[in-house]
Amino acid sequence: MMLATAIAMLRGRKKIDPDKVHTGMPLGRIIVDGVVVGLMTGLVGAGGGFLVVPALALLGGLPMPIAIGTSLVVIAMKSMAGLGGYLASVQIDWAMAAAVTGAAVLGALIGGPLAGRIRPDSLRRIFGWFVLVMAIAIGAQEAPTLGWSAVVVAAGAIVIAITWLTTGRRSSTSEVSTA
Repeated sequence: MMLATAIAMLRGRKKIDPDKVHTGMPLGRIIVDGVVVGLMTGLVGAGGGFLVVPALALLGGLPMPIAIGTSLVVIAMKSMAGLGGYLASVQIDWAMAAAVTGAAVLGALIGGPLAGRIRPDSLRRIFGWFVLVMAIAIGAQEAPTLGWSAVVVAAGAIVIAITWLTTGRRSSTSEVSTA
């Protein structure tokens, strides 16, 4: 899932004709995206920024800084719903949760102003490479428990993904201006 997200963010959207930009919200697509992201969050805890940001930027057409800010609101509300669902059935390590939350808040306070200084297209690519590196790191960490056949398949998928990214790329597009 992370590999597909990374590829989508690194390749970007197709070039959009400004004369054909739809100004209304694609409500059906938004609902489907929301249900899929919520389902992944509820099932496996995935669905933070690495799913919400691409859904908003690539499918919803939002510029990267707005997609990131919007995803933070979505993640906060979705996390509260997920926490409510798990509180009755799972023992939570509150010390670990507080430590991670504190570090995340500090990082967000530093990263928010920095994001406003980076071009949206560059921010999208940085995000895509970060997700790709994390996908490889998580795959390497899980490799001993998955067996060699899974490692070979994952390595093949990564090679194909990197090959696809470096050849035949879509023309680089900057975000559609809302002005």
